[in-house]
Amino acid sequence: MCRNKEALPVSSISDARLDGDDDGERRSGCPELIHDQQGEGEPHVDEVGEELVLLGRIVWPIVITSFLLYSRSVISMLFLGSLGGAELAGGSLAIAFANITGYSVLKGLAMGMEPICGQAFGAKRWSVLAHTFQKTLLLLLLATIPITLLWLNMEPILLRLGQDAAITSVAKDYLLYSFPDLIAQAHLHPLRIFLRTQNHTKPLTLFAAFALLLHFPVNYFLASYLDCGVKGVALASSWNTISIDLGLVGFFLRSEDSIKPWAGLSTDSIRGWRPLLALALPSAASVCLEWWWYEVMLLLCGRLPDPRAGVAAMGVLIQTTGLIYVLPASLGMGLSTRVGHELGANRPARARHAALVGLSVAAAVGSLAFAFTVGVRHAWGRMFTDELPTLALTSAALPIVGLCELGNCPQTAGCGVLRGSARPAVGANINFCSFYVIGLPVAAVAGFRLGFGFQGLWLGLVAAQASCGCLVLCTVARTDWEAEAKRAEELTGTAANGEKDELSVTLLA
Repeated sequence: MCRNKEALPVSSISDARLDGDDDGERRSGCPELIHDQQGEGEPHVDEVGEELVLLGRIVWPIVITSFLLYSRSVISMLFLGSLGGAELAGGSLAIAFANITGYSVLKGLAMGMEPICGQAFGAKRWSVLAHTFQKTLLLLLLATIPITLLWLNMEPILLRLGQDAAITSVAKDYLLYSFPDLIAQAHLHPLRIFLRTQNHTKPLTLFAAFALLLHFPVNYFLASYLDCGVKGVALASSWNTISIDLGLVGFFLRSEDSIKPWAGLSTDSIRGWRPLLALALPSAASVCLEWWWYEVMLLLCGRLPDPRAGVAAMGVLIQTTGLIYVLPASLGMGLSTRVGHELGANRPARARHAALVGLSVAAAVGSLAFAFTVGVRHAWGRMFTDELPTLALTSAALPIVGLCELGNCPQTAGCGVLRGSARPAVGANINFCSFYVIGLPVAAVAGFRLGFGFQGLWLGLVAAQASCGCLVLCTVARTDWEAEAKRAEELTGTAANGEKDELSVTLLA
């Protein structure tokens, strides 16, 4: 099925009630809302322009921030490479292990708060917004406990998987000194979403830029001057995240027009977990399924006739797709916010218009990404290596990567629409079927049975992205937006009586 109308249960997360005047304005004969509820056609040109402006205000700061965070990882890799081959290999192995077992889980769980906070902000349910942040922060901190236990035992795990003992020892050192970053990321992910759902995207960009300016000298001081090696690189990354967290806390302390994440702290923050978990667990599954796919591809590269060149080329292309992914991922975040706001404000037609405009932009971005990969296919690999076998594989596969982006960009944006309308379980099911039921068998058959080798593995990703994009677009196209607006009422509590939200004043004080 391409549509999920099942309503989420209402719990104490939505005990707060909307101010009576706001509720009356929201449901009365306001001309704008009457026009919206009756507007079932396609958006007009002026509406498209207005939506592009609203979407752009959210998306562009996210794009800049994502590039800044991407640059941080590049600087870390440069310092690892300067330390030596073993340090680069060990650090890369540690980062891959941390992504698979830790950071992907935290990011996915945090995304569960996105539809609740987006819709609550649109409905002016300030207490729901704050309590959801507090629950999510507690959830992520609890999640770091099993992640920590796993990281402490990573050396025997990797040795049993056949990894080199010397490289594994370096990876263990890097990971042990990444624990501060794990805790800091558990704070940063919900803070980012909490800000974005209030349309505050510039503070994160500013603090990420400041942290990046310090990242190079901090790396040099710890890794080279103090001769801490990989431990210093790990600590520098931790300090980068911690400094962003501290900057955001300072922003909340000084801001006069933002909801405070600690406001209204009460027993409600530890009650009523069902709505959040119903969204957080599928979101985590969806993120992990997509992240883990690339690690599976790396393992399959080890079975190619020239595994060294295959693994190296796959690493280059994964970095490339990560760079391109910034644009559709940022667009998906912006769409999630816009759709959530409109559904929370009981404007289903405008939510639909936002989705249509965003998906159109995503299609254009996918076309540009395809043109980019085709245009740079002969030169791009030389930025990373001068080994001819790796360059040949990279050049041959880049146009296939571009084909992947034709499906990936609309699919990623469409998943943002699903998150904004509180349907991450649909996205998780689509990801599983597309990547593991369709894409993985196609990659294995094309890569090994049909003899396409390295290019065959990427043809599997083309099949996965094409099927994923079609299923996501089908789901969005068949969405009953009126029903989703009613689900938003149930999720945020606006379907109940109209008594005053007890945090409506103190949260903004």
